[in-house]
Amino acid sequence: MSEPLEAEFIDGYLAEAEEHLASARSNLVAIDEALKKRARSPGPVRNLFRSVHTIKGLSAMVGAEPIVDIAHEMETMLRAADQAGGDLPAHALDLVVKGLQAIEERIRCISRGQTLLPAPGALLEALGSIQIGTLAQQPSRALSLAAELLAKLSAGEQEQLLDGLSRGRRALRVDFVPSQARTAAGLNITRVREQMAAIAEIVKVTPFTQPPVDGAPGKVAFALLVLTDADDAALANAAGAAPSELQPIVALGAEPNEAGEAGEVAWAASDREERNYVRVEVSRLDDALERLAALVVTRSRLERAASALGQNKAARELYGIVAEQRRQLRDLRAAIMRARMVPVAEVLARTPLLVRGLTRSSQKLARLDIDAGQSELDKAVADRLFPAIVHLLRNAVDHAIEAPAERRRKGKPEEGRLRVSCAERSGTQLTLEVSDDGRGIDRESVARRAGAPVPRDEIELLALVTRPGLSTLDQATHVSGRGLGMDIVKRIVVDELGGKLQLWTVPDQGTRFTLTVPLSVTVLDAFSFSCAERTFAIPVGAVEALAEVEPQHVSAAPNPGSLPSSARLLEHRGASVPLLRMSALLGLREQSHARSQAILMRRRDQLLAFEVDHLLGQQEIVVRPLKDPLVSIEGVTGSTDLGDGLPTLVLDPLLLLQRREEPEMAGS
Repeated sequence: MSEPLEAEFIDGYLAEAEEHLASARSNLVAIDEALKKRARSPGPVRNLFRSVHTIKGLSAMVGAEPIVDIAHEMETMLRAADQAGGDLPAHALDLVVKGLQAIEERIRCISRGQTLLPAPGALLEALGSIQIGTLAQQPSRALSLAAELLAKLSAGEQEQLLDGLSRGRRALRVDFVPSQARTAAGLNITRVREQMAAIAEIVKVTPFTQPPVDGAPGKVAFALLVLTDADDAALANAAGAAPSELQPIVALGAEPNEAGEAGEVAWAASDREERNYVRVEVSRLDDALERLAALVVTRSRLERAASALGQNKAARELYGIVAEQRRQLRDLRAAIMRARMVPVAEVLARTPLLVRGLTRSSQKLARLDIDAGQSELDKAVADRLFPAIVHLLRNAVDHAIEAPAERRRKGKPEEGRLRVSCAERSGTQLTLEVSDDGRGIDRESVARRAGAPVPRDEIELLALVTRPGLSTLDQATHVSGRGLGMDIVKRIVVDELGGKLQLWTVPDQGTRFTLTVPLSVTVLDAFSFSCAERTFAIPVGAVEALAEVEPQHVSAAPNPGSLPSSARLLEHRGASVPLLRMSALLGLREQSHARSQAILMRRRDQLLAFEVDHLLGQQEIVVRPLKDPLVSIEGVTGSTDLGDGLPTLVLDPLLLLQRREEPEMAGS
């Protein structure tokens, strides 16, 4: 950049640019879907053009000339595509994707305070060499609009209206005439546009002059051309007009072309509520959460002090105050966490373009379906999780999805299917699945590569494929094959986020990875318990049930199988559940107790019980990660302070068990 800029100005630029990048990615996906159907996409092309145009203007304001140069060439090409009725060829779309990636890379340089990379000359030359032919001045069908208004519409805007009509949507002209009364009521053209955009797809807003009436001078009015499914009452209310003033727009002339010729693609702006937003830096939310974490620890200390006062009147009053503070802190925690949440669909918005690039470079055919619903995730968790999803999708395209010829031989469609879906569990965890319909994982091949016995089940197979450095490809490709990927996924999901990673695979049917992660990794509910005179904690969301361990309900395990030889059986609700001593998993000295408790957790479809000395209770805890590799142990997800000023380890017993099983498997 030419000269240093105020930090506040850069922050505003980055926020604005990210919004338009997200919109651009969404429109690129829509255009790609249209190309697969050999159809035009006038709406997405125009929206993409507007996003790139805005990014260009914003970048010019902060002196980011390389971004301006890239956006300018993209803008020129997209303007031609818009004038051609939304006709953007596949080779041109490839260059737009590369251009957007180049812009993103340089915006990241700005956000990190790094030197801005120059615009890639080869990309600029390629963008400038694209020639997109324009349509005839008039489409094959005309619109029932006044000639002076029709002349103001580009070919792309006319195609957008015709496209909506062909799909059964209503096309309307809604006029807004400013007046003193409407201004006094707070109704102006800006307000009308906002209200109309919430219930309709605005194609064009253009001013016109009303002729003089009864000696009154002419007025400047605005014609809004929209596509909508809303009723007349809602539209009239949004425009401050009477329903009788709405003017339908219809198509005149020839019928649309039959299938086989370039048609139009379905595209409609999604209905959305009108909301007010305030941009807040993530660092400020991090600071608020940090202060909340300090309050949680202080409250724990207060509860300990109050419990030591006994049962006098003053102490009972203090108990009530502490209980009220606990409720208030939980409400405050919920409010801060809601502010930190981002839609999972927004996190996954970049993955369709990623898959598109991977399939084109590998000469395979694959389609990605995303089902994120309304799920949300803490921003910090989302940022950590996204690279794991990228690795899984890369592996799916390169390892799992077969080439079109191979899929034909197997009786499969040439186009492979990838799917990412997610759902919240019990309000504290998110389960995300990444699946494909490819060749599945060859257990014998993986075992040969790893120099290990053939896995007996998916648990052992997952342990092999997540070994660092393991690759099943003989030759590295642009996508994978260098022994990186699955070990990174495991490190992110299990070690960093304290979640679970599971695998399902069937030859020639496909593979599914299930990632279960906490919605937040900072403040959460946990059970505390004692074991060998030490205190530990375990997240509530990971616990299936709690139980008393009574001697008459415990028996020896006749065949522990893959469990440690010290495993016993606990009778729980009419079933026999493997019972393991937590002290043995932790390598601590065992102590005998007349009565102990068990924490029940589920591994895949199997319920396991972990015996502890005493359950101490449930409370909110603040989890601090163990970043030092000298103290980082698989199965210990972090540490916390329960109010006594001493560090308490937060455990994942299932990982502790897996850590113990691996040496036993290697020695068998």
